[in-house]
Amino acid sequence: MKRLVCLLAALAVAPLAWCGEVQVAVASNFTAPMQRIATEFARDTGHKAVLAFGATGTFYAQVSNGAPFELLLAADEETPARLEREHLAAPGTRFTYAIGKLVLWSARAGFVDAEGRVLASGNFRHLAIANPKTAPYGAAAVATLQRLGLFDTVQPRLVQGENIAQAHQFVATGNAELGFVALSQVYRDGKLTAGSGWIVPPRLHAPIRQDAVVLAKGQANPAAKALAAYLKSDKARAIIASFGYD
Repeated sequence: MKRLVCLLAALAVAPLAWCGEVQVAVASNFTAPMQRIATEFARDTGHKAVLAFGATGTFYAQVSNGAPFELLLAADEETPARLEREHLAAPGTRFTYAIGKLVLWSARAGFVDAEGRVLASGNFRHLAIANPKTAPYGAAAVATLQRLGLFDTVQPRLVQGENIAQAHQFVATGNAELGFVALSQVYRDGKLTAGSGWIVPPRLHAPIRQDAVVLAKGQANPAAKALAAYLKSDKARAIIASFGYD
């Protein structure tokens, strides 16, 4: 029965294509939307997306060392382009799937004001960020602090997560009073899910343009190509927008 469902779903895209699996490396900030997209993708196509979440820089190192990923959803545009140049990605498959937003967030209601002045007040002990060397959201956080002229002041209070998921965990558990996280981690359908936050104006850091690319190991896998195409569908775009991405 499953084989029949797979065939019927696939006929709309590629005749005689069968259901398969695709190994997907996903930037941590995109965890929640990608989990939802993967569910809809399986329902609509019969293909299964096997997801791994982490820092984009870490995924680059793993792919360079032969990791079996077939599709990369990065938190930046530089990493997929670099993989293309190094012949580790299928040419012509790179595209922007989301533009991320940075938010200064606290799990405590009312702690972060609407203009982010809490940063200058010094009324906190710890400020969480992701590793700026491997996580684009961490780099955007550092750029924001530098543009505000506050980096040197708050540097002793910084606690650094390996990726944006760990930075969010520091704040969510109260180990840091506030932190720079991805808006998608604390936002659903037009509002914060908890706590208080200041959405960082885009002028304070470089655009967080997030690109996807089919990797070399996935260029012969119909499921990898199907998922890349699905990410451009109206259904996937609606899910992405609901988490606060442009």
